Amino acid sequence: MGRKNKKYYRNLHQQAYDRLQGMLAIGQSKKAAKADGTDADKIFSISTYKAYRKHIDYYVDWLQATHPEVRTIKKARRYVNEWLDYRASSVGPTGQPLSAWTLQLECSALCKLYQIAPDDPDRWQPPQRRRQDIKRSRTSVARDKHFSQTNNNMLIRFVKGTGCRRGVLEKLEGRDLWTRTDMETRVADLQARRDTLTADEAADLAALQDALQVFRSDQVYYVHHRRDKGGKSRYAPIIGPDTQMIVDRMRAVGPTDKVWQHVHSAADIHGYRADYATALYRVYARKIEDIPYDRVSRGLGLRYQSDVYACRGDERGRKLDRAALRVCSKALGHNRVCVVADNYLRGL
Repeated sequence: MGRKNKKYYRNLHQQAYDRLQGMLAIGQSKKAAKADGTDADKIFSISTYKAYRKHIDYYVDWLQATHPEVRTIKKARRYVNEWLDYRASSVGPTGQPLSAWTLQLECSALCKLYQIAPDDPDRWQPPQRRRQDIKRSRTSVARDKHFSQTNNNMLIRFVKGTGCRRGVLEKLEGRDLWTRTDMETRVADLQARRDTLTADEAADLAALQDALQVFRSDQVYYVHHRRDKGGKSRYAPIIGPDTQMIVDRMRAVGPTDKVWQHVHSAADIHGYRADYATALYRVYARKIEDIPYDRVSRGLGLRYQSDVYACRGDERGRKLDRAALRVCSKALGHNRVCVVADNYLRGL
């Protein structure tokens, strides 16, 4: 005879998996969910789901070793803060303490699993993330020994000229090369059929119009970043001295053939995107003294430059052109200028 309550006998990993699966909302609008207040119990990105599941599995492994009496994921909630305190005092594979970014991710994963609100007084508070503590793509690491910059020279130059994320780079096809004329023609076609557009076509029209408005008309070639982070698509300019090489490589493959058959796992894609962002910023940035004083502060009545971005933290005192940062943000697939200023621009 079978058990009457089969669900109860599922182990903690299976119970956590079931709960996360129930939250998956791939393809749904995060913006709409935020508007109607249903976003708290949904996961909109498959990469976020995978990251959360990975760290929740760590938590379950620890539970099974330290609290074997716990049999349900619901009862396991009481040990969340104990686990996070343990992780904060632990070290990683390199012998270094876990970063604030890792601890923030683990906290977010468990808060999502147990629906712990940001204003919950018992919510665990991770350490502050500081720009000066960022190690990724800023120093040499062990895996760099297994990556030849000579053998991968074309890949490096390609990313520095396009700003592609790894996910886009691995699925990039010949058809993803666009000229500004191609984009204008496509916009005209979509606008002529505005009343009958599908959801995907409407999103493509918005992305095309955004690119044509944001980037200068003398930038001829663009890459269509299809289904990038968060499922969004965008068009970003190809820049730099390797523009023709990039264009030739994309034209050399068929419309639906991959531009790169293999992307080395040790390639520092984030670092190359930083080089792309820095180069693009230099194209668009004005001298700070040339930015007009266009606003008046209510308190002091003094004029100030609203388009000047003042850096914070260890970069305090450094000033950047906010308009140029917005261009870089669009090209990289971000929505906040502070992300570009804090994590991408180098050597300015």
